[in-house]
Amino acid sequence: MNLAEVAKTRCGKEIKDCTNEELYYSLLEMTKGMAKDKVSNDGKKKLYYISAEFLIGKLLSNNLINLGIYEDVKKVLEENGKSLTEIEEVEPEPSLGNGGLGRLAACFLDSIATLGLNGDGVGLNYHYGLFKQVFYNNLQSETPNPWIEKESWLTKTDVVYPISFGGFNLTSRMYDIDVIGYDNRTTKLHLFDVETVDEGMVKDDNINFDKEDIGRNLTLFLYPDDSDDAGRILRVYQQYFMVSSGARLILDEAVARGCNLHDLADYATIQINDTHPTMVIPELIRLLMERGIGIDEAISIVSKACAYTNHTILAEALEKWPMHYLEKAVPQLLPIIYELHNRIAAKYEDKSVAIIDDEKRVHMAHIDIHYGYSVNGVAYLHTEILKNSELNNFYKLYPEKFNNKTNGITFRRWLLHCNPSLAKLIEELIGPGFKKDAMELEKLASFANDDSVLDRLLGVKTEAKAELKNYLKHTQGIELNENSIFDIQVKRLHEYKRQQMNALYVIQKYFEIKEGKKPSTPITVLFGAKAAPAYIIAKDIIHLILCLQQLIDNDPEVSPYLKVVMVENYNVTLAEKLIPAADIHEQISLASKEASGTSNMKFMLNGAVALGTMDGANVEIADLVGEDNIYIFGESSDAVIDHYAKSDYVSKDFYEKDGDIKRAVDFIVSEELLKIGQRENLQRLHDELINKDWFMTLLDLKSYKEQKEKALKDYEDRRAWAKKMLVNISKAGFFSSDRTIKQYNDEVWKLN
Repeated sequence: MNLAEVAKTRCGKEIKDCTNEELYYSLLEMTKGMAKDKVSNDGKKKLYYISAEFLIGKLLSNNLINLGIYEDVKKVLEENGKSLTEIEEVEPEPSLGNGGLGRLAACFLDSIATLGLNGDGVGLNYHYGLFKQVFYNNLQSETPNPWIEKESWLTKTDVVYPISFGGFNLTSRMYDIDVIGYDNRTTKLHLFDVETVDEGMVKDDNINFDKEDIGRNLTLFLYPDDSDDAGRILRVYQQYFMVSSGARLILDEAVARGCNLHDLADYATIQINDTHPTMVIPELIRLLMERGIGIDEAISIVSKACAYTNHTILAEALEKWPMHYLEKAVPQLLPIIYELHNRIAAKYEDKSVAIIDDEKRVHMAHIDIHYGYSVNGVAYLHTEILKNSELNNFYKLYPEKFNNKTNGITFRRWLLHCNPSLAKLIEELIGPGFKKDAMELEKLASFANDDSVLDRLLGVKTEAKAELKNYLKHTQGIELNENSIFDIQVKRLHEYKRQQMNALYVIQKYFEIKEGKKPSTPITVLFGAKAAPAYIIAKDIIHLILCLQQLIDNDPEVSPYLKVVMVENYNVTLAEKLIPAADIHEQISLASKEASGTSNMKFMLNGAVALGTMDGANVEIADLVGEDNIYIFGESSDAVIDHYAKSDYVSKDFYEKDGDIKRAVDFIVSEELLKIGQRENLQRLHDELINKDWFMTLLDLKSYKEQKEKALKDYEDRRAWAKKMLVNISKAGFFSSDRTIKQYNDEVWKLN
């Protein structure tokens, strides 16, 4: 297809006379047409990757890259006085995910298509996503984040299903987004929507709505506020709607390919991404029984077709739904769930592996483990913790089911798209092979002592920092010093990820500068994160960071040497600017709590050096790059697990015994900050750190500061730092999602 022809047909204009909006929609039409030509349903067996989130980001440039026409389109536009970068700004970012879980699912779909596997994604078509984050009075506010336009990547299909709930029925309709593989096939992301959804329910620029009007609210928001029963039950409705629609699609497509239902596992494999889609297991059993298959065989069939990915060891994240929620929302599933429970209870006396506990709660992960054929963790350490402690009782029952699939990222988006200057340098040095085989990045190691290459690498980083500076000034009015050290922590805001520890370091650095100890190179500490609307302490941490930002900006003594920035409404688009610009990236979760982390992989690929604990995929990164090319601090995962077992960590002891810690914590409620912030929020965070500190911030603070200072000092030797950057990039190939997906296919799905 030809852009000039599409623009002429659509707009009646030459490219040079079109607006950016007209060119965006012309490129959208052209790209969707080209994607259609690459759709393939080859393969008897098909994967269905079911996930509550798919954080796919803007699609235009990524699709152009994967179709192999990015440079050609860019050139044609430039010849006509147009900028692809400016056209990209027209595109809204799909509001279909929140954090790492959703971004991982998006990377996986890209790799499934790139490897030519027969597999699609299944999720929900959220109209407003999680929320748009707005800062007001140094506090997070939540507003709707609409993204669906009359013309978009969404394609309405004719696939509709009747979905029954307790007391009422809804109609589900499927929408598709093309997922274009790199130089390979196009697969689909199937998003189900309710026909009666009403965006008008949300008024006054907030995210409040009637949670009980399910027919109108079901697909409005991802993770609706669950601070009350109505919000929690709404999540059950959402999950069932997603899996019932998906299960019907799976059966219909399998039958169309020749399946007789008895052999479903030969035609379909279902990857349950975290516990949100768990109800697909009892729902598939119910649907098979509706079609005349007895319960024993139905259970056997489904157990051979479903696999489960665990993403957390946090108990609160392993969903447990009260039975009365299910009685109200999905009463048709109860006989199946009771049957699944009774079979396990008859077989195993150990109540810790029961599906329904004594408090009448249904443990979704337990259904997945008992009635799936594979259970995987997402990093070596995470999987070992699951096997040895958190899910040890299950591991003893089913050792053959447990396996590790270390997460990965798609290099197309996180290198080729977001850092073309670095991609160009790498291609010049080692050729284009790394675009399809990321392990070829190892070849870069031969340039570790080549000063000219190291200097060029530093030049690429400087360019990325300048681009971030310009972008944030243009979009958020934030001024950055591109000659400062960019120290970046971008994560979902959660206490275990310990943004609060980074903030306490900022306070300590503020003191040092006030006392005359000025860093030789200025430091810019950048945060990006959203806090769940009902997560009070997380919102308090954001408040503290924003207060520090204001305090330091207005202090002429400190601001030349230290800057704190919390970017507003962190999303994929911002990540694509922040990650290439980072010098140091923070992966500072409490050891044993982060399943994997994938931002660490993205930063590593883009030549940033990690400051982190031995947690999640940091363990594998450290093993690959060596201790000289990563900054590790803090207690080990074993020590942390032991602290929890013994309940012997007392944050107040650290607060009272270490003057530096006490001074930093107390500054949260100091006169200086109380003038800027809200007493209620700051006091609550201060008290939390002293009296609870569940994720042991104060335990690791001293060690964290020591390693951070070491990293800042090492940065001064620019060539030596560039060598660290190069080593990190050269070892990043292992973390390609292509590798992860190949492992899933070879060891779990067996599609080919």
